[in-house]
Amino acid sequence: MATASLSPISPVFSISTSQKSPITTSTPTPPTVWHQTRSYSSLRRQILHGLALSPLILIKETAISEAKEVEVGSYLPPSSSDPSFVLFKATPKDTPALRAGNVQPYQFILPPTWKQTRVANILSGNYCQPKCAEPWVEVKFEDEKQGKVQVVASPLIRLTNKPNASIEEIGSPEKLIASLGPFVTGNSYDPDELLETSIEKLGDQTYYKYVLETPYALTGTHNLAKATAKGSTVVLFVASANDKQWQTSEKTLKAILDSFQL
Repeated sequence: MATASLSPISPVFSISTSQKSPITTSTPTPPTVWHQTRSYSSLRRQILHGLALSPLILIKETAISEAKEVEVGSYLPPSSSDPSFVLFKATPKDTPALRAGNVQPYQFILPPTWKQTRVANILSGNYCQPKCAEPWVEVKFEDEKQGKVQVVASPLIRLTNKPNASIEEIGSPEKLIASLGPFVTGNSYDPDELLETSIEKLGDQTYYKYVLETPYALTGTHNLAKATAKGSTVVLFVASANDKQWQTSEKTLKAILDSFQL
């Protein structure tokens, strides 16, 4: 079995305050108490300083946690191409990479019953923008009965030394999936798992599409993927399902995949 050279991405505190006790000339504060008070005060200043520097990270964490419990149909607009789906259009407020300009805005449709799930900080790219050395997960959505989708972004430099290369300049569909396969499956990639490849042109953007049967994948036994390159990043869209989900949602997952575009 041949595996990709890339390895999958490897990867709140509470504020407590204390007040100084008044110091009098008749009863000096013992040195040990003064030291503890100074330490708590210093910790408080550091925490507040961190809050001032990182409001976007904390706000984003809260937003994702809340979105996890809400069906996307309650806040996303219907798709103009198919009103039975809703349209997710990523904006800079959604992810650190979009805010940093490392990923161009993307969009795709979803069934209205799906929910957005939280991306762990270690996978999200929160702490490495604007120059991440490893791929990261942009967003994730899922439905227990139908499957899940995620957007993965990879620095272009990991795949080619040519700046701003198109996906065709990186290589063939087979070459690209050999490098990004582990980010489709969640663990390893075997070329024998690739059932079908195709190339799609949307405007001036080229997309590679894949159908995989992945019996040992962490993401599911069935995976669909679509990849493209723009700027300094390769963006990979993955739709996954187990055998039970695939039986009833194959058509839906393929529709979601087809809708993905930058």
